[in-house]
Amino acid sequence: MSGVAFASLGGHRVIKAASPRAQQVVLQSQQHPAAGLIISGFRASTLRSPAMLLAASGVAATMGSLGRRAAGSSCRRQGMLGRLVSSNMRWVPVQRRLLSRAAMTTAPEELLGVKTDSHYNVPVSVTSKLGSDLLLKEKHPLGVLWKTLKDHFASIDPDCHFYDNEAPIVGTVENFDNLRLPPGHPGRSPSDTYYVNAETVLRTHTSAHQCAHMALYPGVKSFLCAGDVYRRDEIDASHYPIFHQCEGVRLFDKDKVSAEEVQADLKKTLEGVAAHLFNISIGEKTMRWRDDYFPFTEPSFELDIYYGDGSDPWLEVLGCGIVHPEVLQNAGLDPEKVHGWAFGIGLERIAMVLFGIPDIRLFWSEDPRFHEQFDEKAFENKVEFKPFSKYPPVTKDISMWIPETFVDNDLFEMIRDEGGDQVEKVDLMDEFTNKKTGKTSKLFRVTWRDMSRTLTNEEVNAKHEIVLQRVVKELAVELR
Repeated sequence: MSGVAFASLGGHRVIKAASPRAQQVVLQSQQHPAAGLIISGFRASTLRSPAMLLAASGVAATMGSLGRRAAGSSCRRQGMLGRLVSSNMRWVPVQRRLLSRAAMTTAPEELLGVKTDSHYNVPVSVTSKLGSDLLLKEKHPLGVLWKTLKDHFASIDPDCHFYDNEAPIVGTVENFDNLRLPPGHPGRSPSDTYYVNAETVLRTHTSAHQCAHMALYPGVKSFLCAGDVYRRDEIDASHYPIFHQCEGVRLFDKDKVSAEEVQADLKKTLEGVAAHLFNISIGEKTMRWRDDYFPFTEPSFELDIYYGDGSDPWLEVLGCGIVHPEVLQNAGLDPEKVHGWAFGIGLERIAMVLFGIPDIRLFWSEDPRFHEQFDEKAFENKVEFKPFSKYPPVTKDISMWIPETFVDNDLFEMIRDEGGDQVEKVDLMDEFTNKKTGKTSKLFRVTWRDMSRTLTNEEVNAKHEIVLQRVVKELAVELR
């Protein structure tokens, strides 16, 4: 099936079907949760520069995850809200996928005081980082960027409220339903989302708190909400299962401010944010707006900036739009009386460009050679990260015949489980289907590289062997 695009708002894929047949399958997925469908077969884009990191990074903004290339096809569009699926993708029943995920993670009785059940799929590599509070560390690049955004909004809107301390475990109603992502939607799949139990997840976007904060209107008319968010994804220099987002909302009295004025305020405000962050002027030569679609906003837009001299120098910075009336209702507001705008931005990908940070793992590094390069004035002083010695890589291949239920993210999660931050990237090197047997084979190359020391073949071999054993046992693959 072709002609299906995925836009992503905070890691949740929004299906846009270009053909009647594609739309029919989409509707079937959304209308029949018990027979819901999810998609497998994605491959990450190759990133080679800070500019490409901004253009194609998977560390999603609240209103957008960045582009990928579908396995076996070239991506027609790299960008914050683009996920294109090729004709060789496979649809896999959700129930079969749940069985696969249940086998992969042993659940504790509770996580942060919330009871778990058979839906639990959060690995130790993720739970060990809960409570790290990188945004609250003033000398950390993410903390510097968060303070920069707060200072900017405080200067243009003295009444703006700031939230950065909400618990990361939220209900599926807050994370999905309130934002018009119904049961059966692909974004709710355990291949994308970390479930604590059937009704509770690690938030996949800061939008999970949007309705709670909007419910405070008119006491709170504008706010920024930032925090760590969680999403299962591939492994490379720009993807990590934990990242940080900032979401902004501004609400208006409909009797006092027209719809045209709200939209004008949205664009003026966000053009100012982009100009401030990237030290550029506002104008047609430096910025452009494009229409898009999100389930939470109507109409919806993307903001690009002119950044670089490559074949496609326009880089997507953020997604935004006018808050959908149903979302306002879910916050207890009357859309006949209140309207407003919302935007979202991914902090890691912005920090990687602003400070020249080449690998997302560095944000979690405890190496003083990284942290000593930054202080509270890193943004003001335009600090550029100076790489320290890069240790040699160790590469290991995994070649296997895969079952119909196989999803790349399951393999990536397993490799992360065993290798942690010592795994630099995982590339899909080859994929083919045997015409006689109908069996599909995939070859992945795992690049191991520690950021603080040289890895030995012996220690990598030991971890790689565990991965191979788990792949066979838990994913039902046949090694080649």
